[in-house]
Amino acid sequence: MADKPLDGKVALITGAGSSMGMGREMALALAEAGARVALMDVNAEQLERNVND
Repeated sequence: MADKPLDGKVALITGAGSSMGMGREMALALAEAGARVALMDVNAEQLERNVND
C-alpha cells in the first residue's frame, strides 16, 4: 500500500462538533490523507457522533 501524504502526522481540530461544519469536513479529509486526528468541541454529544463517522 502506498504511503499517504500525511502518514505519521497528527492534526488537532477544534470546532469539530458541527454536523455540517468545516471542522468536521477537515477532520475527515485529514484522516483520509493519513493523519491521526484529535477532535475538540464544546458540543460533546455531536462531537461523539462525528467521531463515530
